[in-house]
Amino acid sequence: MLTTNRIQNIGQKNHSTKSFPAIGLIVASFLLCLFLLHLPVTCQAKANNKSYYDVLYVWDKDLNSLMDYKEELEQLLGAGVSKKLRIIKGKNKYGIIYDRNGSAISSAKIAIRHNAILNTEGMGYARAIKDDGYSELYNVCYGHGANLASLKRNYHIIYHYLGADVGKDLYIEKTDDNKYTLIYRRQDGKRSTMTVARRHGKLLRRKHISASITREENNEVVFGESSYLDGQEKDTPASDTPSLSKKPIHIVKAKAHKSRIINKSINNTDYKKTASRNTKLEKSLEKYIKNLRRKGKVAKDEKTGWLVIDLTKGKTIVDINVDSPYQAASMIKPFIALAFFHKVKEGKLVYGPKSHRKMAAMIQHSNNAATNWVLKQVGGPKSAQRILKKYYSHLLHETSIVEYIPRNGRTYRNKASAKDYGRFLVALWQKKLPYDKELRRLMALPGRDRLYYGTPIPRGTLVYNKTGTTAKLCGDMGILAPRAKNGRRYPYVVVGIIEKKHKARNYGNWMMARSNVIRGASSLIYKEMKANYNLL
Repeated sequence: MLTTNRIQNIGQKNHSTKSFPAIGLIVASFLLCLFLLHLPVTCQAKANNKSYYDVLYVWDKDLNSLMDYKEELEQLLGAGVSKKLRIIKGKNKYGIIYDRNGSAISSAKIAIRHNAILNTEGMGYARAIKDDGYSELYNVCYGHGANLASLKRNYHIIYHYLGADVGKDLYIEKTDDNKYTLIYRRQDGKRSTMTVARRHGKLLRRKHISASITREENNEVVFGESSYLDGQEKDTPASDTPSLSKKPIHIVKAKAHKSRIINKSINNTDYKKTASRNTKLEKSLEKYIKNLRRKGKVAKDEKTGWLVIDLTKGKTIVDINVDSPYQAASMIKPFIALAFFHKVKEGKLVYGPKSHRKMAAMIQHSNNAATNWVLKQVGGPKSAQRILKKYYSHLLHETSIVEYIPRNGRTYRNKASAKDYGRFLVALWQKKLPYDKELRRLMALPGRDRLYYGTPIPRGTLVYNKTGTTAKLCGDMGILAPRAKNGRRYPYVVVGIIEKKHKARNYGNWMMARSNVIRGASSLIYKEMKANYNLL
């Protein structure tokens, strides 16, 4: 039985399965009701055995994909349920449950209510499941308390002492008692996690840091690897590549040829190409997508867009379908933040504690209510659009903000091009935006991404990103700054977008599959950058 015990002083394997098929709400509810008809006798028999039931949503062999799925469930089911969502480990699979520890009848009734939401969004169906036959996941814990600054100091020690392999999954979480805990997210069984905790405890003893284990409890993450790495970069120039700090770069709008990055000021309109077309990487990506289409893993009604900008050389090395506007989904949220910070810079808004929390919720957790709050402070979608067009038209050519995020979160009307994301990210890296330091901090906050996690890109890579997903779009845009063997960072921009003409029937499965397509593309891109710069 899953409980809420926090820490025990006692230290990840992927297994396989399928997700439940998405069936109609009527069929699902009918089957569950049949199940309910047989419960009274069953429950009475099992009451003596103190049986408990949870609500199960999905099984999957890929833990990384399941984390993507859980993030979508959290948005759909709301804060009251999301805090009790858990990843569990079955015999040969991982699953997601709502950890109720309730009766069979009450859990089945909740499953029926949740199906009304899930089936509308194409997220499969829920069912009551006996709290048996699966196990909890555990993490290594290095401390728990109210002093966040102290835990951040220990984070620094552990990251460097245990290495980047641990650092990639090192987090500070906010717990239910309004305190914080520093964990290494193992997400594995109790015994193996206990072994790791003992080993880490011995290594950290001379640093006066102890190690224990704690159950995976889906706490809010407030600090992670990119947060830490971003903090280390704050006192450095816009780039540790001299050519970038001396020669700001920009992406030009295509005419009869493909657009490229140029070594010109952002406000300069004298544009020239600096890169040859059809690069080796561009051909590799085109071949990658073509193979996926042949296998049916990218559908005929799906358009893809890819942009890669080498910030060290100051040029675009991939631009595939980058000019036309796509649905923006949540990828529009950094642009909304830009409009907000523009008004703060003008003295018309104050960036206080409340707006600080709302902004973090919008960017880190992609919270739609927080997004609409920020938009409202700016004056609404039309006001945000006016600000961006008046002051940032040199960056956002095809961006169109026309609506608040709808109640169901499925926004299709706000639009932007891959090139717009690229121009924005270049300006962000070069510190050309208002409150750019805070924008980078927000985009470095730990969360699910499709560019770094689940790829072979090495630990210690600095990442700024924002994902976006609807039943018609899956995308990610960000800056990755991996280190080379000489110790320097070689940053590059990646934008990957998959837009579907028709709404996916099974949104959950489609979202997981297309997220992995983008991860595969990001892995290809890193391989090319590694060869160019002798990256780790």
